[in-house]
Amino acid sequence: MVPGKWERSIFLLVLLFANASGSVYVGINIGNMVSNLPSAADIVSILKTQQIKHVRLFDANHQMLGALANTGIDVMLGVPNDQLLLIGNSRSEAADWINKNVAAFVPETNITYIAVGNEILTSIPNAALVLVPAMQFLQSALVASNLNSQVKVSSPLSMDMIPKSFPPSTATFNSSWNSVMSQYLQFLKNTGSPLMVNAQPYYGYIKGQGIYPLEYALFQPLNPNNQIVDPNTNFYYTNMFDAMVDAAYYSMQSLNFTGIPVIVTASGWPSQGGANESDATVDNALIYNSNLVHRVLNNSGTPSQPTTAVSTYIYELFNEDLRPGPVSEKNWGIFFSNETAVYSLSFGNQAVSKPDPTGLVGVFCVANPSADSNALKKGLDWACGPGEANCTAILPGEPCYDASNLVALASYAYNDYYHRMKASGGTCSFGNTAMISSTNPSHGSCIFAGSSGPSNSTDSSSAFGPSISYGVAQKLQLLCLALILQIVLCYLFDI
Repeated sequence: MVPGKWERSIFLLVLLFANASGSVYVGINIGNMVSNLPSAADIVSILKTQQIKHVRLFDANHQMLGALANTGIDVMLGVPNDQLLLIGNSRSEAADWINKNVAAFVPETNITYIAVGNEILTSIPNAALVLVPAMQFLQSALVASNLNSQVKVSSPLSMDMIPKSFPPSTATFNSSWNSVMSQYLQFLKNTGSPLMVNAQPYYGYIKGQGIYPLEYALFQPLNPNNQIVDPNTNFYYTNMFDAMVDAAYYSMQSLNFTGIPVIVTASGWPSQGGANESDATVDNALIYNSNLVHRVLNNSGTPSQPTTAVSTYIYELFNEDLRPGPVSEKNWGIFFSNETAVYSLSFGNQAVSKPDPTGLVGVFCVANPSADSNALKKGLDWACGPGEANCTAILPGEPCYDASNLVALASYAYNDYYHRMKASGGTCSFGNTAMISSTNPSHGSCIFAGSSGPSNSTDSSSAFGPSISYGVAQKLQLLCLALILQIVLCYLFDI
């Protein structure tokens, strides 16, 4: 389901830190290809409200930099691709850029990285020869301003720089760029800067054309018969994100560079696509980003680098309607430009919770509070009847029963159905009366499927396995429960 404007959606991002400094984090990209981009003040208000502590900007917008002052938000500042030639050919231009866009704003604005261009070698290869000089000139200007300890310089690479990323152990950078990459990596090594990589499993999954299961791209459990193993190292890869990051590490090793950490500067999933982009959905976007947050904030590394955590910037804050290309390219944002949520994403305490065997931990299908009550009742009747949801918990006397709240009753039924039937094609729609959320609606002893704790619902571990098969007696029991519930609803709500 692709939602409209959700006035009551809550997008709560709580970034957890293992210690006061140097800990792994999740940040977010703020693109500017938006026809009605909110003001800098409004954007910063969103960031502060959602407790987002790390942002990546694609240019040195002075209004944004000023609005970010004294907020405690760390800033990765981008040098636009169209400025690279100028800076890479002139030391004085690089110094001027640092003076105007960095030195003029620190320490009030906490600029921590400069991202020189974006995917330069694969998007504008003619500028390749000035990439490292631009980085060097900017570094020299930082040294002159005594800012080189605070601000690190790097340049985000596309995964297209690694023609064959699996198995990771044999991954190498495109050999056409070996000379440039050696200079680039030597610069990172000398300055203590990270390798920046845009790792997008969505693209890897689409380009794979069925080679990889969708679950592998979404951080969901794999079928035991479909485990993905690097044959050279015997490392098991449970998700494509880890494989991409390890491919970057092994590619550096192929050029004899080690000890350079990787930061993922962009990773996300589109919430809407065109006719041929069926996997670009709100459900998949929420599942991917929720699981990405859980993966990053558990503070673990990859199979080849188990002690090196991977800080990551989610792509992205707003949908960019001006971005060229297919429909999916315009729909990576978590917010619409009118500041309403595309879907409700909550980081919560996922970093410390136990993994959910369904792969849907922290994902809930709930009733839309603004939906028509008659439509909600129809959806509820269907979920508890033909939909075969387990509605026992919302019968009178049970922990989730609330005589005065049709939305709560429908939410429980919708969510139970969704967790049971997602694997076999079940959706969160119910006549457009439902929506995906990561805000846990559980309360007291009423536990919704998808919570990290125990559930009163029948085991939902089949949500990503075979669909549930009921016997005749069980179906009769469900029909009876649905009939009882319908009678109760008609009495309570006079509908």
